[in-house]
Amino acid sequence: MMKYETVANDLKGKISGGTYAANSQLPSMGELCDMYGVSKITIKKAMDELEQAGLITRRRGSGSFVKKVIPQSNKLSNYELSSQMMGFCGEHSNTGEKVESVVHDFSVICPPSDVAECLGMDEDQFAYHIIRVRLADGKPLAIEYTYMPIDVIPDLRKKTLYASIYEYIEGDLGLKIDSAHRIVRAVMPTAEECDWLSITEDEPLLEIEQVGYLDDGTPFEYSVSKHPDSYEFRSISSK
Repeated sequence: MMKYETVANDLKGKISGGTYAANSQLPSMGELCDMYGVSKITIKKAMDELEQAGLITRRRGSGSFVKKVIPQSNKLSNYELSSQMMGFCGEHSNTGEKVESVVHDFSVICPPSDVAECLGMDEDQFAYHIIRVRLADGKPLAIEYTYMPIDVIPDLRKKTLYASIYEYIEGDLGLKIDSAHRIVRAVMPTAEECDWLSITEDEPLLEIEQVGYLDDGTPFEYSVSKHPDSYEFRSISSK
């Protein structure tokens, strides 16, 4: 095993074991060199591996920080790179389909404690709460339950919900969406979801729980999307 792999594995163990908690800052490169008795090149390679694995984020001028990862609980998970963070509009517009949204809720609330933790928020801070049904060529293909911190995504308007929120974030706010942690599972629909998706109660849904990050490591979105079994979820793993 290479030296950088030994360092990376040790740091992974310390992150998973709680020595370095979610949102905490890792020691500086110089401190890590002293801790492990290796060169800066070795530490850089180790940090590259941790970043590639979706465990840390680097903030220019500030250092490296541990990401908050959704607990896996024996469910399929993956780390998405920015090239895959297209959103529903990007995915379906590229195929020439007409994308529409039906908005069932757009409110400002204090999110539940587990959601606030994923977003790095205090429980008394406010977030947008959005429920949308997404349609392609008139066919309902997804229900999205979304929370976004107001402090991170300011001035979101209801009209944007009928188009692409991601385009608003990158185009209007000038922020860069970088990556996401996702958990994928199968669930049964509620009566309300059956109505929204025009399915029967015995048809399972593909549920995707996601925490999205900006390029500076800031979590900007917690969402749960649900899709009928005709939906295909595809992922390209990072190198």
